[in-house]
Amino acid sequence: MPRVWDVAVNDSTQVHDARVAAQAAASAVGLTSSRTASVALVATELATNLLKHGHGGRVLIDMVPPPVPRRDGPQPSVVQIAAVDHGPGIADVTAALRDGFSTAGSLGAGLGTCRRVADDFELYSVPGRGTVALARIGPAADRRRPVGGAAAAPAVRAGGVDVPLARADHSGDAWAWVRCGDLVTLMLADGLGHGRPAAEASSAAVRAVYDSPHLSPAELLGRLDTVLRGTRGAAVAVAQLKLSAGRLRFCGIGNIGARLREGDTWRPLLSRPGIVGAHRPATLPEAEFAWSADRLLVLHSDGLPSRWTPPADPAVLSADPAVTAAVIVRDAGSPLRPERDDTAVAVLAPVRPEER
Repeated sequence: MPRVWDVAVNDSTQVHDARVAAQAAASAVGLTSSRTASVALVATELATNLLKHGHGGRVLIDMVPPPVPRRDGPQPSVVQIAAVDHGPGIADVTAALRDGFSTAGSLGAGLGTCRRVADDFELYSVPGRGTVALARIGPAADRRRPVGGAAAAPAVRAGGVDVPLARADHSGDAWAWVRCGDLVTLMLADGLGHGRPAAEASSAAVRAVYDSPHLSPAELLGRLDTVLRGTRGAAVAVAQLKLSAGRLRFCGIGNIGARLREGDTWRPLLSRPGIVGAHRPATLPEAEFAWSADRLLVLHSDGLPSRWTPPADPAVLSADPAVTAAVIVRDAGSPLRPERDDTAVAVLAPVRPEER
């Protein structure tokens, strides 16, 4: 059952907390000492930038699957570090990524160095709205290296963020995605309640998805209903893309939210009432939709307000899916709205043209 770290950064002592959390995540993933040093450097630099330039914020550290599955079955986890703030934003993102750009009081490494040492790095900022900086670092052997020839790089990618309630050690929410031949499956589970018992349920759902990536969404929910018996149960949604046909199938049980962007409009996708592992509906119809380069799928737990507003900025819609997810979480909340539950958002998106 993986840890999730939500580190508040509002004073200089908390920069150290972010560094320690990142090192713990690197150890849990099994990174080498040199890769762990890179994780620590990036976490320290991003946390320091939050304090110096974002007027404080939070650093979310998680162990996630890579954004592009390179072969069938689960991939080795990587460390994901997301720095999120509601600060003044960055007027010139290009300059901020340039070597020598001032980050007074930091290690002096700069965001450009963070971008070089990370496997993936992206910075999204809007003046007056705040900034999201995201980095992922995994085993050195897997860095930007496709495995298995042309079939190893589907034209979709996925990413997400997971925020535990009250900065608990574990989140009751979890997401996973896996490729099996021509099928790509994205799942998000919200274990009932929060804390360790909820995390046990959602973690069991993740393992089951990796064990049965060939099943359709309805079949997979049936399998999960069996697997989750004996746990608290969970709300679960499953989306599956058949790559060759460009068709997306969706099926869900419980209060997992889902929205599909089609061009300039957003379509809500509906789940059936029930609890996976306790009260499964008698029938599980699958909804089917066309998938193309203008599509974007968002799955989220009920920690996100039910009336959240989807992003409209083309830059965030085309960003790394985890950046898109972090922006959704940030913009749906505020210091005046206390968090009421764990919150997870997972995004399925087309690969950008330059990445194909």
